Amino acid sequence: MSDGNKEFAVVVGKLVIISIVAAVLLGITYVPTQAQLQKNQQEAMNLKLLEVMPDATFEPVYGDQVNAETGEKEIIYYRAKDASGNSIGYTFLSSETGAKGDIVVVGGVDSTFSTITGMSILSQEETPGLGSKIKEDAFVNQFNALPLSKLSLSSSGGSIDSITGATISSQAVVDALNSKVESIKSSEA
Repeated sequence: MSDGNKEFAVVVGKLVIISIVAAVLLGITYVPTQAQLQKNQQEAMNLKLLEVMPDATFEPVYGDQVNAETGEKEIIYYRAKDASGNSIGYTFLSSETGAKGDIVVVGGVDSTFSTITGMSILSQEETPGLGSKIKEDAFVNQFNALPLSKLSLSSSGGSIDSITGATISSQAVVDALNSKVESIKSSEA
């Protein structure tokens, strides 16, 4: 074997060893990082639930589907209860496709299904400066104590003013809330 080939083999050998060490280190850090990530996501969601239904405690309602990653049943919504344990409404996550991607909405509805208690955006991938305005207070605050009968865009006779240039995103939020409220209403009937 010539010196050039030996040098090449040494360099390739070093790269292989470095790659193996990097892969092992990534594997070692992946599991604890995932656990912390799930914990952070749950805390963020709990804060969002409290935004739409303040001073409530939340009792999960499980569906039949099992989460492939955790092996646990999926939570389909939460029953919100006051300090005395009385039902005051329901909170939920709902996803709808916007102009650029999925919009995940956290919403709340009172126990009589007559009023949206609030809405918050958990995640979105909409265009910055346009559709992303669904996270701004001017849009979000329109949903506070909103009669369910008024849950549609003003262009359709409702009370929600859509964001200029982002009607698709605005409609997706309204659709996400409407569909999940109807789903919960039929489940609780």
